[in-house]
Amino acid sequence: MEVIICPDAAQVGRVGAAKVAQIAAKVGPAVVIGVATGSSPLSTYQELARLVKSGSLDLSQASAFALDEYVGLPYTHPESYHDTIRRTVTEPLGLDPARVHVPDGFGDTQTAGERYEAAIKAAGGVDVQILGSGSNGHIGFNEPSSSLSSRTRIKTLASRTREDNARFFDSIDQVPVHCITQGLGTILDARNAVLVATGEGKADAVAAIVEGPVTAMCPGSVLQLHQHATLVIDEAAASKLTMSGYYKTVYASLPDWQRLDV
Repeated sequence: MEVIICPDAAQVGRVGAAKVAQIAAKVGPAVVIGVATGSSPLSTYQELARLVKSGSLDLSQASAFALDEYVGLPYTHPESYHDTIRRTVTEPLGLDPARVHVPDGFGDTQTAGERYEAAIKAAGGVDVQILGSGSNGHIGFNEPSSSLSSRTRIKTLASRTREDNARFFDSIDQVPVHCITQGLGTILDARNAVLVATGEGKADAVAAIVEGPVTAMCPGSVLQLHQHATLVIDEAAASKLTMSGYYKTVYASLPDWQRLDV
């Protein structure tokens, strides 16, 4: 696992985008990108949009697969992830909407997981999965106790997750109780994973993901098993890491051509 500690949240967005762009450039315009919602990846998407606009990054044939969706929200609801992905990813990055996929949380949810897994497989798998982390260490909507080999399925949201997400709704009562999410096994199938996290509120989760045991009680810790996982975090999110000095030394010692911030 590669850990890159940035001085601030703005730099996290730039470095996170640089990592995704580096992978996309190797794969080519038909790259398959896994996309996450939430506040953590927003600056990464903004920087990717800037790279696309400048001509530095070609996503003209790219496909995207969202991590998750609420169950029961119409696709046009402003807090549905169908609509969120449209606003924050599809339109800013100039992606073809027909190639952007979000799990079905409003139609036939009984078969939605199997259909989504089949769609990812048909696309050739995900080349680079962008991730955020919940304050309880979840990735996607894989809450603590999720199977480390799980696939896309319906899950019940933890109370803490619903409380964290209540800020996007008028009240917590409006936050859906269920979701459909890619499983941890599905996420591990991505050829590359890039997790971005900022702020002191994510420090405990980041420490557990990077330095804790691999356990279902911290779903993000499964990334320790991924061959090509990169965590891009700011100083606040890194504040509870015991080896932060070492991670900085490792990154600083890389040749310029391997660094993402030069």
